Amino acid sequence: MLMKKAVGRGGSTRKYDLLTILGVHALAQGKTLQRQTLRLLCLITARYNWQSDQLSVGQAEIARLWSVDTRTVKREMAALRDRGWLVEKRPAARGRVTLYGLGIAQILHDTRASWDMVGPDLVARLDAPEAPPEPEAGGKVIPFPQVPMPEGEGAWPRIARRLQQSDAGLYRLWFAMLDGTESGHELQISAPSAFHAAYVQTHHLPLLERALRQEAPELSLRFV
Repeated sequence: MLMKKAVGRGGSTRKYDLLTILGVHALAQGKTLQRQTLRLLCLITARYNWQSDQLSVGQAEIARLWSVDTRTVKREMAALRDRGWLVEKRPAARGRVTLYGLGIAQILHDTRASWDMVGPDLVARLDAPEAPPEPEAGGKVIPFPQVPMPEGEGAWPRIARRLQQSDAGLYRLWFAMLDGTESGHELQISAPSAFHAAYVQTHHLPLLERALRQEAPELSLRFV
């Protein structure tokens, strides 16, 4: 579990996963933690800069976002700092507000017991080492671990090979764990979890449909 920032190669997936596990974990807790986590999620989605790991918002603005007074803001921000989910990077001073970072490592540690509630695909992604940084121009390229090329001559193996050749990293994260079965004029796609299926359909369905048209245009696509 090495994720420190949800940016870089595969960053959109890591952001989605982090927000998901915060929500799922909170729903299994008491009302106090549920409310605090919802407030943190509101700050992240409204004001957090993923690229620079910076959250810089004044107490009055936070109070408006949360529909509370500034005393509640002070108390809740202190609780999030004590939990390690927010990290103070620069204290408030005359004319500027406190600068926070997100305690991603602590969030992952605290929510670990809830990952299985989402599915084994999320567990596999979050337990995997972070991808190496992008090499500088002229630098040495460090390859990703390779997923074996799908074998067979059916519609799904052909589609899977095309997806892997198109984007090996995306295939490894999302398509490699799918399974396709032909039934009549349908290609029925199954995923390791409902979350995985929903994410593919929301974010990567056009790629899947294009590969289907290229390799098996006689079939329609259906998730089961």
